[in-house]
Amino acid sequence: MNSWQKMLVFLPNDIYKMVDLDYLAFLENILTENRKERFQKVLENRTKHFTIAVEDIFQLHNTSAVMRSCEVFGIQELNVIEQRYGKSIDKEIAMGAQKWVDINSFETVTECVNSLKAKGYQIIATTPHENDCLLDDFDISKPSALFFGTERDGLSDDVLKVADGFLKIPMVGFTESLNISVSAAIIIQNLMQRLRNSNIKWQLTEEEILEKRMAWAKNSIKDIKRIEQRYYNES
Repeated sequence: MNSWQKMLVFLPNDIYKMVDLDYLAFLENILTENRKERFQKVLENRTKHFTIAVEDIFQLHNTSAVMRSCEVFGIQELNVIEQRYGKSIDKEIAMGAQKWVDINSFETVTECVNSLKAKGYQIIATTPHENDCLLDDFDISKPSALFFGTERDGLSDDVLKVADGFLKIPMVGFTESLNISVSAAIIIQNLMQRLRNSNIKWQLTEEEILEKRMAWAKNSIKDIKRIEQRYYNES
């Protein structure tokens, strides 16, 4: 196989992407063995069975903190609705998580919900509601998109109207709510722990792992554009 022969990777969003296996091998040869082993170990614990969506988070550090929780506990994709505030990720708060988590940006709730439903996710609103499901009772078997709202107003009616279910953290104190970054961390940790202890097939596919190996290798190598150009010019 020469460097221009490709492997087709079929992704959930019905888009074909190309993974150049020879180029991947070339890039990974630049990395240390420890780095490559670390990538493999982390990818074994990554999932798209659950995904997180945040809606118009006013305080930028909260979105960045949610992304960090996704990365730490193994959720590969974060969906950000930027209908009103449209801010960028705070890299200091994210502490590098933006290199390892995929960020999908949407301008409207409808656009985000339609995209997630097309991928087979049920929409779960994390907000107090009379028919809420408590965290420990939540059915983890179905692929779910967990929505978190603003610190001030919670989730919008646009999300609540299309939600397939409602989820809440049981609380026994006087305070009725938690900061979004704290809520997300608690929920993600709980669901991911239960998922790993289950018989559900939650891991990334082999194709998705190949795609992330390529992306992470590129993110780890300085002056990657120059290296890429030289590689293909010499091929």
